[in-house]
Amino acid sequence: MDAQRAQEIASSLTMANVTYNGEGIYIEHVDQQYGTATIHYLSNPNEKYSVPVTNLNEQ
Repeated sequence: MDAQRAQEIASSLTMANVTYNGEGIYIEHVDQQYGTATIHYLSNPNEKYSVPVTNLNEQ
C-alpha cells in the first residue's frame, strides 16, 4: 500500500479491511513524509505500532 491510500483509509468513516502480517489492523495515523503508519491490531487496540505503509495490505 502507498502512503496516500493509507491516509485515505485512515480518514474514511468506513472501516476498511486492512492487514499487517496477516492480522486485521486499524490505521490511526499516517506520516506521509516518512511513509509510516501508526496502527493497532483489532484484537489488541491498546498496543500501538509504527510500521511502514508498504507492509500494509488492503483486502
